Amino acid sequence: MIRIDGLRLELDFTEEDLRRAAAKKLRLPPWALAGVKLAKKSVDARKKEEVHFVCAVDAAADGDEDKLLRRTAGARRVEPYRYEPPPGRKLDQPPVVVGLGPAGLFAGLVLAQCGMRPLVIERGLPVEEREAAVKAFWQERRLNPECNVQFGEGGAGAFSDGKLTTGTGDGRIRKVLEELAAAGAPEAILTDAKPHIGTDRLPGVVKNIRNQILRLGGQVRFSTRLAGLRAQDGQLTGLWVEAAGKRELIETRHAILAVGHSARDVFALLEEAGLPLEPKAFSVGVRIEHPAALVDRAQYGPFAGHPRLGAAEYKLHRRLPNGRGVYTFCMCPGGTVTGAASEPGGVVTNGMSAWARDGENSNSALLVGVGPEDFGGPGPLAGVAFQRRIEQAAFRLGGGDYSAPAQRVADFLAGTPSRGFGGVRPSYRPGVVPADLSLCLPDFAADSLRTALPLLGRQLRGFDQGDAVLTAPETRSSSPVRVLRDESLQCPALRGLYPCGEGAGYAGGIVSAAVDGVRCAERVAGGK
Repeated sequence: MIRIDGLRLELDFTEEDLRRAAAKKLRLPPWALAGVKLAKKSVDARKKEEVHFVCAVDAAADGDEDKLLRRTAGARRVEPYRYEPPPGRKLDQPPVVVGLGPAGLFAGLVLAQCGMRPLVIERGLPVEEREAAVKAFWQERRLNPECNVQFGEGGAGAFSDGKLTTGTGDGRIRKVLEELAAAGAPEAILTDAKPHIGTDRLPGVVKNIRNQILRLGGQVRFSTRLAGLRAQDGQLTGLWVEAAGKRELIETRHAILAVGHSARDVFALLEEAGLPLEPKAFSVGVRIEHPAALVDRAQYGPFAGHPRLGAAEYKLHRRLPNGRGVYTFCMCPGGTVTGAASEPGGVVTNGMSAWARDGENSNSALLVGVGPEDFGGPGPLAGVAFQRRIEQAAFRLGGGDYSAPAQRVADFLAGTPSRGFGGVRPSYRPGVVPADLSLCLPDFAADSLRTALPLLGRQLRGFDQGDAVLTAPETRSSSPVRVLRDESLQCPALRGLYPCGEGAGYAGGIVSAAVDGVRCAERVAGGK
């Protein structure tokens, strides 16, 4: 099979157009191609009057492939991707996976595919019940600390945009994407350069992967929280868990710890057990909302609204004179801002989009990088305390009922509290209160955002428009803690414990967390 990169195609291209473009590149008649398949598709919108797709195509051609490759720039031979799970070794007790977010879900899946019959425990509810718990918070302000936007089957990614982009180059990415597609995710995730599933479709995908783990002999236990570790001579021998008010010991010598970036009680448990942790840099800030139509026009010019383009995305970054970086993250085209608290007395924001991305507004996190020097205290959990102070200040500023403080960009830049909103309606659920965000954000973060907004407005026209809405705070961009592990992916102080995924500080997003889950499962299965 030959892959041809860099084919330019108009927005309305057909399969026949794809075939003709591939044949022209190979200098062959279209009928000489036995098969043509889209491999990757991205949007080139650098020139607003000439927005088009850039595609990679896999083609089977009659004739000498080596000769075709020698004479065709941008063509290479590719083999179909195939993932082979390692043969699982025989263990006296089944391996345990703690957490059923992306990392835990894929760790459990690969262990099951290796024939190792894992036990997966999750503190929250199955995704179908979890949806009800999340809606109860958004609509009635009833927070369940054990099952919310952060905790429960599917992890925090289940209530986001379901973005599948990652900066890593690990070949296991294809494994993750193919499993998601096989579980019901849109087939487009296999070809889009910036794939996403959508919050409305993710629950079904997650449930199907869980059912596959069960069919392969694994077990899944919900409403089961990690409560302690048992060890002997530096080797894990069991996990204490709590379920339905009862404490129980699960005997195991192999556990993948995939608890997510908001498992603050687990981080405290690990510190108390004397495991090596360190504070980790992350980011804090706000969610910024604009009309989706404004973003579409800024990115696509006269092609805005074209049905093949969908809602436009952006990714902005600026290094400031004070040395801090300000950037957008987790951009949700045509989406909403949502409540993502996991502790009583705190406000946290996140963003989400449905598959169609057809909402009135588009939003993204607008973040300032922070590090241990900003946390205001010593110890590996200083970043957790830093997050909590911001979230609790926002809770008070919002009135103490999980409403979020929000402010128009014009008022934020002028340093005056907002009294209401203009042309952009805040979408945050449970609701917002007009406020002065400098009262809940650290001074350096508010100052950095004020400096950055006009600069980012030069990168994306209208980004700093006065009626855009800032909703605070965004504090859970990534884990504030790293649980140290060695080259074997095990904790050096407790063999058999595999810190994994975003919560342990080794991933940033659905795909990278899932890939890390696959890697840890391979280590458990292979014993390396």
